[in-house]
Amino acid sequence: MSATAPGVSPDVSSDASDERFLRSSSPLQRLLTRPELGSLVGAIAVFCCFALAADGFLRASSLGTVLYASSTIGIMAVPVALLMIGGEFDLSAGVLVTSSALVSSMFSYQMTANVWVGVGVSLLVTLAVGAFNGIMLARTGLPSFIVTLGTFLMLTGLNLGLTKLISGTVSTRTVADMEGFTTARALFASTLTVGGTHIKVTVLWWLALVALGSWILLRTRAGNWIFAVGGNENAARAVGVPVARTKTALYMGVALGAWICGQHLLFSYDVVQSGEGVGNELIYIIAAVIGGCLITGGHGSAVGAAVGALLFGMTSKGIVFAEWNPDWFKFFLGAMLLLATLLNTWVRRRAEASK
Repeated sequence: MSATAPGVSPDVSSDASDERFLRSSSPLQRLLTRPELGSLVGAIAVFCCFALAADGFLRASSLGTVLYASSTIGIMAVPVALLMIGGEFDLSAGVLVTSSALVSSMFSYQMTANVWVGVGVSLLVTLAVGAFNGIMLARTGLPSFIVTLGTFLMLTGLNLGLTKLISGTVSTRTVADMEGFTTARALFASTLTVGGTHIKVTVLWWLALVALGSWILLRTRAGNWIFAVGGNENAARAVGVPVARTKTALYMGVALGAWICGQHLLFSYDVVQSGEGVGNELIYIIAAVIGGCLITGGHGSAVGAAVGALLFGMTSKGIVFAEWNPDWFKFFLGAMLLLATLLNTWVRRRAEASK
């Protein structure tokens, strides 16, 4: 694979520490500089730990549960990882999932329309929120922390205020008896049986986004722009990389993931609680960081984010299967985050030294 990204000058490309630019002299050295190495090692260790500690962990039903928990995080962790590679992050991602579900549900119910109309309107609204974040970031020059924190607070208030104003309660009305519900549930919340194991359709959405994210990062000019912008924004702009457009597209990618998760939330439970989603943005960021992304940008992979989500899912469900005190979950999560960050820093240094 070429070390110079098409559409980006060699000077900009050489600043991006990612798997496309590794020039190790041996397969072992190349392996040691992969962004997802830390999460992969951690995932194997966690899997072996719970396989030994929990008798039911290796059952097909248990693995299906782990994959489902991982997929609901992974669908968001992949676009969040791409955004972090581009040098930004999104604090509104968690509540945007709920906003997407609320728009779809309330529009369909209030307009007595086919639920697919609500799904379509929800997609447009959710993408508009993502575009708003990107445009505000580009036009104001404010840090993404401030921009997306403001969006987070506005969406949190809108979710609760509009839901109570329209429905009179903090939850939406059921849409289970509305036209189009069955087909929408089949697409966003159905269960497949594979080899005797029940697999939620979100696992397929997750894998599809991992494949799409990897293709964008590794095989397209847009992927080169993402790494260039995250590695050195000023240098990327100097050679003609559309920085504002790239970041706006990344925020819209996060919005797309939020829309998918929101529709799954709605069609899984028929109703939506307006207060859900607060705090989930940190889970998505943690999964991306565990998967090899750096807060500073310019480094990471979609596969690493997927492995980070899998590690999160195995830990959250493995503790239950092992009948351990769930109060320890946050401790393990924090420990994994610190260890992954330290390992990722070491991997980055090796990647830079191998050039």
